[in-house]
Amino acid sequence: MSSSVDEREAARVSAPERPRREITTAFLVTRIAVLAVAAAILVYAVPPLIAAESWVSLGLLCAATAGIASLYLTRRFIPAKYLIPGTVFLVAFQVFPVVYTVTTAFTNFGDGHRGDKAAAITAIETGSVRQAPGSPEYGLTVALRGEELVFLLVDPSTKQVSLGTPKGLTPLPGAEVGVTGKVLSAPGLTVLKAPEAAARAQQISALAVPTAGGVIKANGLSRAVEGRAALVYDAACDCVRGNGDTWTADEDQGYFVNAKGEHLAQGWQVGVGFDNFARVLTDPTISGYFVGVLGWNVVFALGSVLGTFALGMSVALALHHPRMRGTRVYRIVLILPYAMPSFAMLLVWRDLFNRDFGLINQLLGANVDWLGEPMTARFGVILVNLWLGFPYMFLVTTGALQAIPRELTEAASIDGATPWKAFRRVTLPLLLVALTPLLISSFAYNFNNFNAIALTTEGGPFPAESPQVGGTDLLITYTFRLAFGAGGAQFGFAAAISVFIFTIVAVVSAVAFRRTRKQEEVYA
Repeated sequence: MSSSVDEREAARVSAPERPRREITTAFLVTRIAVLAVAAAILVYAVPPLIAAESWVSLGLLCAATAGIASLYLTRRFIPAKYLIPGTVFLVAFQVFPVVYTVTTAFTNFGDGHRGDKAAAITAIETGSVRQAPGSPEYGLTVALRGEELVFLLVDPSTKQVSLGTPKGLTPLPGAEVGVTGKVLSAPGLTVLKAPEAAARAQQISALAVPTAGGVIKANGLSRAVEGRAALVYDAACDCVRGNGDTWTADEDQGYFVNAKGEHLAQGWQVGVGFDNFARVLTDPTISGYFVGVLGWNVVFALGSVLGTFALGMSVALALHHPRMRGTRVYRIVLILPYAMPSFAMLLVWRDLFNRDFGLINQLLGANVDWLGEPMTARFGVILVNLWLGFPYMFLVTTGALQAIPRELTEAASIDGATPWKAFRRVTLPLLLVALTPLLISSFAYNFNNFNAIALTTEGGPFPAESPQVGGTDLLITYTFRLAFGAGGAQFGFAAAISVFIFTIVAVVSAVAFRRTRKQEEVYA
């Protein structure tokens, strides 16, 4: 008898220790994971930073790693141990992308404006290199020195091998040359095979080896020639001379411009202030369609959210009824569209709407050009989005309905309320209190639903008078076509329109959340 009492007493005393042990184990695992990730990042990032002589970044990395180590190797500052990882991820994946997008919107960053002025000058000079008559030719073999791409140049007359880098040409003793003139091996270097070199064709064509008489550039993958730059930068006038003309640097545009107003293709990144935003509002080819696209964008987002919510809620209410049987089977069937890859289903729906062999026309015995007319194409994309989105609303509504006590609806029925009145006065308001944040997030998602348009209609149909904007274009697809179309990538301009879209969604969300708080106060 006494032994059983002692066992119960021991169990009672040790019971509070179990949660404490679980917490200690979880904390130990978290500590090890954070320290392991910090150490891995440090080991991976230090060599490239040292090679690039980026001492500031290296110092910041070491300081951050030391701070993390000191924090997680001590028993103090328990709340900070859990808050810091979340804060780091918040800054890395939320704050930084937003700040970077906003700052990019005030620049001309894009094709032809990706680097600084020095990089632009180098690209202009090396890109204008032409082989001079009688200039030497070399057998070319591409190799790697660590991560750096280098040339192994074989003089055909002397068979001597030289190492070509952006810093110049130096002799390379000890290299083995094959009968074809290709370098087979070289000390301290990794010779690339033909497929490996072909994969780096862009880097090979961009590499220029300076010499006393000009520069050496690749001509294919097996030959290199020495030539002279047709365009040369003159620091005295801050201009580029050559081909009988002079292009002077324009710091406002980030281009070298001649007297005729023509500029060289290669420029550099500069701040342009509010020019990108002004272009959206003042350029007639953009602002003339902006309002129309925005209107359809709002209709598409609202139609998708309200349609999926209404259908999902209706199905959830039907399956929530106490007399309903086989609910598990129905639920599995109903969430199948949500379980399928959306991009694949969008392509399937595009084929279903095909005028000639689409299943919809075959079933209806019709000849409707669903994706060829603006109204039917818009109806089609909303229908597709409804089919893809209602399972999600069904799932969240089912969960919300299970949290509503049945006593409330039963009390309304006892008071004489009809089923419709009980739903409208009791069930729906409580559902909206729980689901309004999800509806707002669904609106924000559908407002920027690029895939739903790009994979079904590609923004079309396009009228003959405005081939740059289609009948189903959202702001996001319209922006993509403007910023990354035939004119090349214009990241700064795309970022400016992204700021407009962000502002619209933020305002709508803020108003909706404010109304949600008032609704919660009423039904609290």
